[in-house]
Amino acid sequence: MILMRLFVAIAPSPVALDELEAATMPLREAWPQLRWTDRPAWHITLAFLGEVDEQAAARLGSQLADAARLRPALGLSVAGSGAFPGPARANVLWAGIAGDLTGLGGLSADVVKGARQAGAPPPDDGRGFKPHLTLARCRAPADVSSLAGALAGYAGTPWAAAEIHLIRSLLAARPRYEVIGTWPLCGPPAGRAQADS
Repeated sequence: MILMRLFVAIAPSPVALDELEAATMPLREAWPQLRWTDRPAWHITLAFLGEVDEQAAARLGSQLADAARLRPALGLSVAGSGAFPGPARANVLWAGIAGDLTGLGGLSADVVKGARQAGAPPPDDGRGFKPHLTLARCRAPADVSSLAGALAGYAGTPWAAAEIHLIRSLLAARPRYEVIGTWPLCGPPAGRAQADS
């Protein structure tokens, strides 16, 4: 049985990525001890699915298409920063997400439900959805308070997130990501369904 390491995500716009790259470049140089993620790895994970077998992966497509069809494009932006589990003893430094967080949370819940129905339940289901972009990982817990503080006021240009992606993670010295499916968000704009009824 072949297993694939999968997750479902939204990709920020090229403009959002350009701006974030410019904002983090001086910080990277000042903190070489962190494992900084590369621009191609920046995404908003809706659901991490872990190791998924071929049969469940094949069923995922229709479930993700259904989840996307129900939701409209989302207005999002990269804003602020933080760390997991906290800035004083961090394992991960992240950039936050602002905008339609209610819609984003609903989309994540729909994706998780679809993954469960396809036989690929997320291993971290129930932990709560915290939208973010991972900027760096710490080899050992580190105090990144000054880094998180330097990015706390960051506010990028908003963009319309209009599709979701099923992505395969290929682990190596640097993880590599391969998009294996994309579905457009094509639900009615928020408030439209009530207005039309």
